[in-house]
Amino acid sequence: MLFSVNRDTIKENMQERAVVADETQAPETKLTSTKRRWAADGKFLTGRIARPETDRLPPGQHLVRDWPVLDLGQQPHLTHETWRLDVTGLVENPLSLDWNAFQALPQSDSLSDIHCVTTWSRYDNNWRGVSTRDLLDRVMPKPEAAYVMLTSFDGYTTNLPLADFAAEDAILATAWEGAPITRAHGGPMRLVVPHLYFWKSAKWLQRIDFRAADSAGFWERNGYHMRGDPWLEERYSGD
Repeated sequence: MLFSVNRDTIKENMQERAVVADETQAPETKLTSTKRRWAADGKFLTGRIARPETDRLPPGQHLVRDWPVLDLGQQPHLTHETWRLDVTGLVENPLSLDWNAFQALPQSDSLSDIHCVTTWSRYDNNWRGVSTRDLLDRVMPKPEAAYVMLTSFDGYTTNLPLADFAAEDAILATAWEGAPITRAHGGPMRLVVPHLYFWKSAKWLQRIDFRAADSAGFWERNGYHMRGDPWLEERYSGD
């Protein structure tokens, strides 16, 4: 059964957004302080409006052929033996999956563009992993669930409306361009939500917590937008 989202409920909950600081704190780094300053200064904002139906490249973005590496200054060393994904909160069937159990879930392929808030975009990325919709079919979010909080092994957090997490091309990716995702890019598994800025696609994903109310993650507490739509140029809070 394909999971579907009550978008009216999600819209109402987004209007009632409650920004609550998450208990997990990632370390302060040079990148953290720099990007916090970008948020304060409104860096990269163009004021131009683009629509995804007619303009593949969002406003203020430029194309790259490589895949730049950005993180909070530490890259956790995870093996298939130490890796685990916990799915908690407002779900009928909480899960705690080791690597073999995760690999036993239905596997999917996906092709998508990605867009980073630091202005680079990369077209036509091939992913393989577990569709978020297949995971949702397994855990069955409760009716009051409207948001997810994502927590990574490095302490990073970011929030998503459930409707965005459940997007058709969102995937819990273990492979990119036919090879396992490297440690630098979030391997052995990372989230990919292509229609939002890439800071929403948490690397080294450890926990997915389903919630009734919205809460700010790491960058959202540091001046970044609560949602992050590239075509609306939702880079910073207040945009």
